[in-house]
Amino acid sequence: MLTIYDIAKKAGVSAATVSKVLNGRTDVGKNTAQTVKRIIDELGYQPNSIARGLATKISKTVGVFFQDHLNTGLRHHFLQDILASFKDVIGENGYDLIFFANNHPENQAETFEARARNRNVDGLFLLSVPRTDPNLAGVAQSGIPCMSIDLDLIGPNANYLCSDNIGGAMMAVEHLIDKGHTKIAFISDIFVTKPGYDRLIGFRKAMEKHKLPIVDDWILPGDFSEKGGYLSTKQLLENNHLPTAIFCAGDMMAIGAMEAIRERGLKIGKDMSLIGFDDVSLLKYVTPGLTTIRQKKEEMGQTAAKELLKLIHDPNYSASPITIETELVIRDTVADIRK
Repeated sequence: MLTIYDIAKKAGVSAATVSKVLNGRTDVGKNTAQTVKRIIDELGYQPNSIARGLATKISKTVGVFFQDHLNTGLRHHFLQDILASFKDVIGENGYDLIFFANNHPENQAETFEARARNRNVDGLFLLSVPRTDPNLAGVAQSGIPCMSIDLDLIGPNANYLCSDNIGGAMMAVEHLIDKGHTKIAFISDIFVTKPGYDRLIGFRKAMEKHKLPIVDDWILPGDFSEKGGYLSTKQLLENNHLPTAIFCAGDMMAIGAMEAIRERGLKIGKDMSLIGFDDVSLLKYVTPGLTTIRQKKEEMGQTAAKELLKLIHDPNYSASPITIETELVIRDTVADIRK
């Protein structure tokens, strides 16, 4: 295997000089640097990125801890869009991504910080990691540049980003109220995630603002899955006293809710109104078109990547949490009952 010692011997310089050229150092003579580069090209030498990373303390890699309580992995309709845009920005800046697997006992036994240091990553991206994960406190205080989405990670070199979940939830309820709905149910979140909790806060704030009753039997837990939305809505529809509209904290739950509404013999967008949250790409195949709150997934991924790069490159960067605005997308599932 070709090494820098072979390059050095052919160029008539030291291995240290070859290393300086490879790392773009300016304290090498112009003619010497040109000679070394020519020989590298002639011999087709490719530097070992791992060895270079150990020597320079810069690996040009970002580690990703990605957890999904539904075990859908990278097939998750919302998270995959964020990851795609995050990867694009990271890649444009010369970094590769390393995905840390969590489904092996040895991986689960080792902390996030230890695994990150073992891989010599320059920074970490945490996506869909639950707030209750015992690894969070350690990695947040480790000094490793960290960026998370929908997880309030706070530390000396850590920051987080989320959508305006409270404002988005209030927007959803306000839209229902504008269409004459005062009896509104909410399918919530059993995992106590930051987005789920904030959307519940937004629901309550909007209802209280308009002095509308919040019926305990109409607030049911869900798990952000299609099945969870179906089961919660089916339970809701067994009540003798029904709402006129349902607000689901996630689109996949809203899709499941549609099936339960149909099974009850009700027409979606006429007999029962429905609104979701996320605007996942799958909705283009859903009929009737689901009215929802759009999270700007591409902007979230891009902004998270840019923020992480700032944390990596500037040790004095003073980070603060970032909130991305949401928007209402009106389709066909909310009836106007003001008539």
